[in-house]
Parts: sequence; C-alpha cells; structure tokens
Amino acid sequence: MIAFLRLVDNIVTLYIWLLILAAVMSWLISFNVINTRNRLVYTVADFLYRVTEPALRPIRRYIPSLGGIDISPVVLILALWFIRDLLFELFTP
Repeated sequence: MIAFLRLVDNIVTLYIWLLILAAVMSWLISFNVINTRNRLVYTVADFLYRVTEPALRPIRRYIPSLGGIDISPVVLILALWFIRDLLFELFTP
C-alpha cells in the first residue's frame, strides 16, 4: 500500500508543478515576455492548457471573478495537498 501512496504522491506533485508552470506561462504570454508565434512556446503552452484546463474549469464556475485575477490554480493546489495528506493519514499505519 505504501508503494501505491508514493505513486499517488508523485503524480499529485507532478500535477501541482504543471499547474504552476501553466500559471507562469500564462503570465509570461499575457505580459508579452514570450510570444506564442514561436512553435516551441505554442506547443508547451497548448500542452499545459490541455492538461490543466479540465481540472480548473469546474473551479472557475464557482469562484467569482476577482478583477482579472484567477485564483483557481491556488484553490486546486490546496485541494490536491489536502487530498494527498488525507490519503496518507487514512492508509499509513
């Protein structure tokens, strides 16, 4: 069971890093630091959007707009930390 928990922990940690990268990438694109006309930038941004958007979309429906600030990644990261810690508390001896 410990091996399964470690696998879940690694997957959740990887997904949290993808969420952080997607948020930073969206900031860099919106402030014109990087340009999506570059094929590599577009590919990375598209991948991050496709991976993170299905989990962020339901959260965005329930959180009100804060004047252009999107806090849905923060809410999702906190929820993932909570679920990960809850799993470790329930299934470790």
